[in-house]
Amino acid sequence: MSAEEDLIDYSDEELQTTDAAPAAGADANGGAKKGDLTVTGGTADKKGSYVGIHSTGFRDFLLKPELLRAITDCGFEHPSEVQQVCIPQAILGTDVLCQAKSGLGKTAVFVLTTLQQIEPVAGETSVLVMCHTRELAYQIKNEYARFSKYMPDVKTAVFYGGTPIQKDAEILKNKDTHPHIIVATPGRLNALVRDKYLRLGSIKVFVLDECDKMLDAIDMRRDVQEIFRATPTQKQVMMFSATLSQDVRPICKKFMQNPLEIYVDDETKLTLHGLQQYYIKLDEKEKNRKLNELLDELQFNQVIIFVKSTIRATELDKLLRECNFPSIAVHSGVSQEERIKRYKEFKEFNKRICVATDVFGRGIDIERINLAINYDLPADADSYLHRVGRAGRFGTKGLSISFVSSEQDQEVLKAIEKRFEVALPEFPEGGIDSSTYMAS
Repeated sequence: MSAEEDLIDYSDEELQTTDAAPAAGADANGGAKKGDLTVTGGTADKKGSYVGIHSTGFRDFLLKPELLRAITDCGFEHPSEVQQVCIPQAILGTDVLCQAKSGLGKTAVFVLTTLQQIEPVAGETSVLVMCHTRELAYQIKNEYARFSKYMPDVKTAVFYGGTPIQKDAEILKNKDTHPHIIVATPGRLNALVRDKYLRLGSIKVFVLDECDKMLDAIDMRRDVQEIFRATPTQKQVMMFSATLSQDVRPICKKFMQNPLEIYVDDETKLTLHGLQQYYIKLDEKEKNRKLNELLDELQFNQVIIFVKSTIRATELDKLLRECNFPSIAVHSGVSQEERIKRYKEFKEFNKRICVATDVFGRGIDIERINLAINYDLPADADSYLHRVGRAGRFGTKGLSISFVSSEQDQEVLKAIEKRFEVALPEFPEGGIDSSTYMAS
C-alpha cells in the first residue's frame, strides 16, 4: 500500500488549507542560503539569520506574569531564534510547522504558548500534545511542570503504554484530577478515547512533537489521524521536528490551515553552535580500550554513549561498572518504570555516564551532557544529528566523538558529511583542550 493511499483522504470541509502557503514555502526553501532561517505562511514571510537573537527578551512577548516568573527561575533571558519567530504568532492561534535542529528550544515554544493561552475549566482537556516515545512524553510533562509552577490551577498529565490503563482512567474520571493538558503517546491516547475514558470535544490546541516520526510509521499515523478526527474542526495545530523531509511536509500540512512554516538551517548545515565533532578510526575489538582511555582522559560533566542494540548497551554498561565508571543503561529492554527511574537518576546527576540506544537519541534534554560518544555509528545521517545534539544543547558547548570501525561506518560518515556539508576531522592524537568544549 502506498503512503499516499494510507493517508486517509480528508474531505474538503475538514481541511480548508490554502494552496498558496506550500508554494511559497517551496520557493523560499529552494532559494534559502545555508544557515538561514526560512519563514513562510501565517502572517510572516521573511528570512533571517542568527543576527539579533539577543535583541528580544521573553518580556517582549507580553506573557502572563506567572509564566515570566517561571522562565526567570529557569535562568532563561533571551528567546532563541525559533522562539522569537514562533511564539508571538502561535499565541495568536496561528498553526505552526517548525523544523529546527536539536537544542534550539522548540519544546518551550508550544509549552509557553499553550500555558499562555490556557483558561482551565474543571474536567475539560483543552491542550493535547503527542510524541512518539514514552521518555519524550515524560520529559515534556516535566517541562510543563517547570513552566507552570506558579499556575497551580493548571493540571497536566502524561499517558503512555506499558502502564495499567486503569490508572489513567481513574485520573480522567475524577473532575479534581482531570488534566487540562495531556501529553501522551498515540497508542495509549487512542485507547483512552476508544474506551470512552477521554472526550476530546474541548480541545483547542493539537501539538505533535517529533512529528515526522509519528507520521512516518503507518500504525502511529493511523492513531494520530483517529485522534485528530475526534477533536473539534476549529483548533490550533502545531507540529515540530528536528528533521522534516520534503516528503513529510505536505502530509503535515494536511492537518493544518495556512500554517506559519519555519525551517531553520534547511536540510543542510549541521551547525550545532559550540559543538565540536570528531571521529576515530579503529577495529571493533579496540573500541572498549579506546572508550576507557577517553573516559579517563577527557573532562566532562555527563557523557552519553550510543550503541546499536539493547544487548550491547547492557554488556557495555556492565563492563564500565566493572572498570569503576559510574554508569547506567537506558534502552527498550528494561521495563518502563525502570527506564524512567534510570532517566531521572541520570538527569539528577547521580550518574555521570549513560549507555543508551536510539530510544534516548531524540528530544531528550539533559543540560549537563557535554560529551556524546557514538560507540556504534548510527545507520543514517538524521539519527546522527539527533544523537550528537544531546551534547551542546541550546547554545552550550559540547564534544562528540564517533567510532568508525567498518566499511558501512565509512559510508555513514560520508553520508553525514554530505548531508550536512561538513568535514568531520579525525580526533587529534594528543587529545583536545578541555576549555574548548567545557563551559567556563
